[in-house]
Amino acid sequence: MFQISTGPGQLWEVDYRAADTITLNGQPFSWDRADLGAGRFHILHEGRSYNAELIEADYAAKTIALKINGQRVELQAKDRFDLLLDRLGMSNATATKVNELKAPMPGLIVDIRVQPGQTVHKGDPLLVLEAMKMENILKAPADGTVGSLKVSLRDNVQKGQVLVQFS
Repeated sequence: MFQISTGPGQLWEVDYRAADTITLNGQPFSWDRADLGAGRFHILHEGRSYNAELIEADYAAKTIALKINGQRVELQAKDRFDLLLDRLGMSNATATKVNELKAPMPGLIVDIRVQPGQTVHKGDPLLVLEAMKMENILKAPADGTVGSLKVSLRDNVQKGQVLVQFS
């Protein structure tokens, strides 16, 4: 069983026992899904057609970003262990301190949205990295304070290069 959230007050209980048995909030969920390759899918549900594309997935943080019919949707999943930690008041027990943000791919810094000393929350936009003619908003991986910026506007960066140092 998983609890899926797309924002405050938007929670769904998803349970699956086998590939063809899924329940959503305790009700059977039926759908047709066609894999189009490269993280793209076509979905039919209750007579409606959806195009879905996997934008990014962080399996350690249990977050997924999808594009559904052109609209970006970010999902946060909690499994039974996460829910147990929440009930015990230990939801941050497994959190680790993040010291830096690294470039996920080579590209060009086209916007800087923070400055040293600024407090940020998980998911806040920090930088915009242009790669392969697409702008990628790099977000804060955790709550923290920006210690220093290791790049400037219009800098070319390499994959793995430190962009932001947190204090």
